[in-house]
Amino acid sequence: MHETGAAGGSPVPEGVYEPAETARYPESVGDADHSGSGVRRRLSCLAVVTALLVLVAGGFVWLFQDALFHPFGDSRACEGSDTELPGTISVAGVSIPADASDIHYFTRSGRAQVSFLSDEMPDYLYRVGLVPKGEPVIDENHGGKYALGDQESELPEGLCGPALKGPAVMYQTSEPSAGILIERSAFDPEGFRSPARVIASFTTS
Repeated sequence: MHETGAAGGSPVPEGVYEPAETARYPESVGDADHSGSGVRRRLSCLAVVTALLVLVAGGFVWLFQDALFHPFGDSRACEGSDTELPGTISVAGVSIPADASDIHYFTRSGRAQVSFLSDEMPDYLYRVGLVPKGEPVIDENHGGKYALGDQESELPEGLCGPALKGPAVMYQTSEPSAGILIERSAFDPEGFRSPARVIASFTTS
């Protein structure tokens, strides 16, 4: 008894095993898989390049942030300032305290407002001549009360940085239209905060 072969009908002897043809996948399947791998590789490369560009751009912005976001490239200058102040700022001809920190200023139409923190207030007031040396810095003769109560704060228009907190005292300098506001201690009526926020207003020309 003979079996007919699957391919062409030729008889196949009994007991002889003839393997079936191996199934073949269309070449297009392998090509599609290869193409997909290439796309994935290109997308991965693109993602790496994009990440590097973002990193470089971020570093550039951080490195030059003062020049990019502050007038004159001065990190102390507030937006909208039209006149650059020198590195050492003076009020009524006297430089602000050497320990001054967190300095901000705003200039517009010949006037300036400067905000800073300092722990040298009594000495500064003596140097400016607002209080005779040796006399109390806050009494009935020096340091007028300013209308800013406890828990209240004030930041003049245009000036950036932290606001001045009440209570506060005001001193008028000999220079026309110039004055100094200083945060007073909430516990000592004759002393200042430590450090105290100061806002000085004066003309630049």
